Amino acid sequence: MKAIQAAVVLLAVMGAVLIFSHHDVFADGEKPVLENLLRSQLEGAEGTEVIISRVTLPPHSTLPKHTHPGEEFAYVLEGTVTLWQDGKDEIVFKAGEVGKVPLNQVHTAITAEEGATILVFRVHETGKPERTLVE
Repeated sequence: MKAIQAAVVLLAVMGAVLIFSHHDVFADGEKPVLENLLRSQLEGAEGTEVIISRVTLPPHSTLPKHTHPGEEFAYVLEGTVTLWQDGKDEIVFKAGEVGKVPLNQVHTAITAEEGATILVFRVHETGKPERTLVE
């Protein structure tokens, strides 16, 4: 059960990185790289899927603000990333740390001098869009 909970937290955080549109702000023309590692139905929770992704964010980048139709969990493999969430204090995560983004929480990921590589786990209702951009 603890492994599933950890996976869920990581998925949520990585989902934020999946938003690559013309609204993104990236230095030197670099863009984030998203690699979906797994997409699977969650056993025992009909209508719920898990997505695991590796996201690589270049230095000095900000993803557009967005939400997810489920929870997102992230584990920072390398670098440093700041999680901005509407109505909450910013949280800086370094390599080896984990974070969580609640269901439908407006958020973004921001890097500074160094980029970040993050393992993200998301758990949400099957068939829903992975993310919704927020102006």
